[in-house]
This record gives sequence, C-alpha cells and structure tokens, in this order.
Amino acid sequence: MSENIAPALSKPFLGKVVEICIVTADLKSTLTGLVRSGIGPFKIYHFGPDTVSDQECHGKPATFEIDVAFAEVDGMVWEVMKPVSGQTVMQAFLDRTGQKGGIQHVAFDFETATKGEQGPLLGDDVYGEAARRRMQFESRGFPLVQSGVWKGKTGLCFFQFFDTDGAVNTCFETIVFSDDWEAPDSVEDFPAPTL
Repeated sequence: MSENIAPALSKPFLGKVVEICIVTADLKSTLTGLVRSGIGPFKIYHFGPDTVSDQECHGKPATFEIDVAFAEVDGMVWEVMKPVSGQTVMQAFLDRTGQKGGIQHVAFDFETATKGEQGPLLGDDVYGEAARRRMQFESRGFPLVQSGVWKGKTGLCFFQFFDTDGAVNTCFETIVFSDDWEAPDSVEDFPAPTL
C-alpha cells in the first residue's frame, strides 16, 4: 500500500479499554513495583486445566498454566500474567523481549456494539457472544491466537486474544462474562491484608 493513501476508518467495534496487562517473568517483583506506584491490591489466581477449560493456542487444543493477578483501580483492571507452562502468547512475548516483559495486551468491552450493525449482545450466552466478537476481529484480518474459559464460583469468563500485534504492536483481548459471574477465591492476596 502506498504511504500516500490513507486507509478508511473501520466502524468502531472494540468498545472501551477495560484492562491493561503486563506480562512478566517475575510476578512478585512486578506486583511490588505496581503496589509501590499505587496500583493494587491484587488478587492472584492460577489458570490451568482445572480452572480454565476450552484452552486453545494458535487454533489447536492446548494445555497451559499461567499465574494471573488482578487489581481494579478507578474502573480500570490491571492484570499481571506470568506464564508457567505450555504454549502461550504470553511466553512468546517474554521470549521476544528477552524475558523483560511489559505491556503485552489490552482488553476491550465491546459495549458500543449496536443492534443491526454488529448484531445483538447475547447476554448470558458467553459462547455465542465470544463467537460474535471473534467474527468481528477475524473479518478485519485479526485471527484468534489464544483462548480459554475461566470457571468462576458461579458462571464463566470466556477470554480471547487476537493477532493484532503485527498491526498495532500489541495484542488485543476481549472478555465475555456470564450474567451470573462470581470470581473464584484467589490463591493469594498481594500485598497480604493487614489485620
């Protein structure tokens, strides 16, 4: 494409940014730095075959494990991921950065989707809504690269990562929560609550 020709702007479909994710080789060190900067406290979870079903990476069934920490600050979720085992886009990112890590993806809520232009939001049908969002990305040339379904105390959270890295130098994610979503118990809180 000639540099003199501006591309046409696609209709918005992503919604607003709801999460920023830092991928790291050292979870506790990164969390310590974030807490020192005023971001936190974090709840730490372990994503593995027992907690995340339907695991896929690059279009194939996969088995991966990731330690994941979440903190919500002023309506924004900060996520920190440390790959533990298996093939993941997070480990590939660490490998590309010489294990330095950094911001690997941002997640969008898709809530600007309007009926007629992009189809109805599907409420509690997390699989149907995830399929609709996947279609939106793939119709723009961004294939799915990793996905899974995190099991809550109640409900499901379907997460999908798309290959936007080559186009925008970061990965885009979308997350679909069922209406009855309740997060499972964390394996650890960081920093530990004071009594």
